[in-house]
Amino acid sequence: MTDRRRYLLTSESVTEGHPDKVCDQISDAILDCVMRDDPMGRVAVETLVTTGTCIVAGEMSTTTYVPVDEVVRETVRQIGYTRAKFGFDCDTIGVLTAIHEQSPNIAQGVVTGGAGDQGMMFGYACDETPQYMPLPIMLAHKLARKLAEARKTDEITYLRPDGKTQVTVEYEGDRPVAVKRVLLAAQHRPGVDHEQLYNDMVERVVLPTIPDELMPHGLPDVKVNCTGKFEIGGPQADTGLTGRKIIVDTYGGLARHGGGCFSGKDPTKVDRSGAYMMRYIAKNIVAAGLARRCELQVSYAIGDPQPFSVAVFCFGTETIPEERIAQIVLDKFDLSPDGIIDFLDLRRPIYKQTAVYGHFGREEPDFTWERLDSVAMLKEAAGLD
Repeated sequence: MTDRRRYLLTSESVTEGHPDKVCDQISDAILDCVMRDDPMGRVAVETLVTTGTCIVAGEMSTTTYVPVDEVVRETVRQIGYTRAKFGFDCDTIGVLTAIHEQSPNIAQGVVTGGAGDQGMMFGYACDETPQYMPLPIMLAHKLARKLAEARKTDEITYLRPDGKTQVTVEYEGDRPVAVKRVLLAAQHRPGVDHEQLYNDMVERVVLPTIPDELMPHGLPDVKVNCTGKFEIGGPQADTGLTGRKIIVDTYGGLARHGGGCFSGKDPTKVDRSGAYMMRYIAKNIVAAGLARRCELQVSYAIGDPQPFSVAVFCFGTETIPEERIAQIVLDKFDLSPDGIIDFLDLRRPIYKQTAVYGHFGREEPDFTWERLDSVAMLKEAAGLD
């Protein structure tokens, strides 16, 4: 019997001014600087921000010069922290660096085509949205983008860069049927009336973003700045760290995660490239009709070019046995780090744009892991043509 039970699922997103996302963007901007001039460079950099301070640390082996101070300040400027009264601005922050070369013990395994570390990565896709992504995270990202857009276009002049969104979706069985709750946290200048803020968020952010068919009973329960004020935000309010929004970056908590972050890592780091490849394969599997939901896990050992394990989970939605899907994956895709890098063309300066509003479910041309160019091959291999 088909499961028709009703339940609620929630995902969140953040704007580019959130402290953790400031760090992700700085780390990936530094990576892009290396990839632009030295595609074979090795980068693993972490960023920390707090009031008036940015610290960049990690490993970097490259033939190019990276003006870290300039990259940090330009990234912060683009995000929107341009005034000292924000407690963190592009011109007055102190930038500290602690960067050294990649360990030769690690490098000796990577130069031979092996993985840069051990670990496991997941990829996921489902058919509940056109992007083959879970609906809650897609809506949370869209709300966060709309919130940032309202600030950048001066549609709402009192907004500042920090912000968060959260969306709760009601499901019937495995199908989304309605948005039940929306939560917005919008940083604003001092003195803004809360009623005005609420009305602006509803009219200019929520209603233009949530489709009418997902509001069958009218406006869902909307909460805005639940403590009443959000005047102090960004790194002045909270310390930010690279890699602390890995669920926002992926599937909003509605799929498993291996624990490794993406930002600041060159593609020899399978935390990043392996997760991208698993997303690509899962998306093509669902688009090819092999399953309606698909999650893949891959694991690696440091220095070994071949995966330690590959597993496929379709949660009862598969049209051919999971074991057969797994064998097709092993037969048809090169899952070595070098194979993934070549297949997805990852040695390019494409990463800063991934560092906010999610790495998956986006149609930007540089996001090669979102292509659907293996659908015909998978259909043929599965005998579905």
